[in-house]
Amino acid sequence: MITWKRTLYLLVFVQLVSAIGMSSIFPFLPLYVESLGSTTGLSIEVLAGLVFSAQAFAMMVAAPFWGALADRYGRKPMVVRATLGGAIIVALMGFAQSAEQLVALRAVQGLVTGVISAITALVASIVPRERAGYALGLLQVGLWGGISVGPLLGGAAADLLGFRAAFLLTAALLAVAGMVVWRMIDEHFSPLPSAVGRRPNFLGAWQHVVSMPGVSSTYLARFLNELARNVVMPFTPLFVASLMTREAGIATITGVITALSALAGTIAAVYLGRLGDRVGHKRVLIASAAGAALFYFPQSAVNAVWQLLVLQALTGFAAGGVMPTLSALLATYTDPGEEGAVYGLEAAIMSAARAAAPLAGAALVGWFGLRALFTSTGIIFLVLALAAARRLPSGRAVRRAPATTVTTAR
Repeated sequence: MITWKRTLYLLVFVQLVSAIGMSSIFPFLPLYVESLGSTTGLSIEVLAGLVFSAQAFAMMVAAPFWGALADRYGRKPMVVRATLGGAIIVALMGFAQSAEQLVALRAVQGLVTGVISAITALVASIVPRERAGYALGLLQVGLWGGISVGPLLGGAAADLLGFRAAFLLTAALLAVAGMVVWRMIDEHFSPLPSAVGRRPNFLGAWQHVVSMPGVSSTYLARFLNELARNVVMPFTPLFVASLMTREAGIATITGVITALSALAGTIAAVYLGRLGDRVGHKRVLIASAAGAALFYFPQSAVNAVWQLLVLQALTGFAAGGVMPTLSALLATYTDPGEEGAVYGLEAAIMSAARAAAPLAGAALVGWFGLRALFTSTGIIFLVLALAAARRLPSGRAVRRAPATTVTTAR
């Protein structure tokens, strides 16, 4: 088997395990906050919101710096740092004595981790540019597969063993992922000549990346995609409840809807990523975003859970083509050797969108009601499609020799 393919498959496994671990704590975080209580008098609602936003804001600040360091010292160390560092911080969360301590640890987690961007940078540095869509699509399989399984595993662990044990389980999964990268992947890294013999020039690296044609527009599309996906997510259980005549089973049905949408997105990521390698990622991006808009609009008018389930699956498939094509376009528009800076900035933009989306969603619900969320999300995806059509450069990826050689250790 070709070396880069072996390494890719190994990193997809690491992505899967990491995603299972990170997503397994989501279902019970607000409940854990409530069980810990406050030492400062802040309400549980405020602290529950801070638990999510603190991590996103911290990652938004830290991710570009980690990315720039990856271009100087190597991408493998960044993956090991994100996974093993995350394991330590998540384990400490299991011993938190107050909600304020948990918020602080979540902020530290955002500063230390960043597994997705670290793995993406490593993969983008080793695969041929004309196979970027295929490789980054497979990474999405690992990501969405983990997101589908993680909440079910974490919820079961919390119910059977308690909240603290669930954090230790997550820490163990991250530790396994980190050890796999540390022991089974060798990176023969050579930094860019401009980075040799001097300190990392963070600002210069970022300016160079953003100045390349198509990059700023791709970052805008990434922000819109993350904003659209995360505006609806926190309010899905409430909308499901509004469609049901009884309260029993709301959480289960919401879980099924989320898992089915993620599964559809996983399938789409592989197929549409490879399609983009053949016909061009810009075309696939425009079609995927337009399709997501098309399927989001009617969700504002559904009257039954099964209708929402079907439309969410279709939306998941369409939106599943957006993420790998955006990452592949970044690989197309940028130079080899700068993958850390490229995907570090991408992680910061994604974190900013994740931090802003719940606030925007809450405002929309307060002003216009739950159904307005789906209309607004459809509009965001439509704007994304139009912006991609007008602002992204056309053309196919040109193969360029990667600056890093990575082999699978035996």
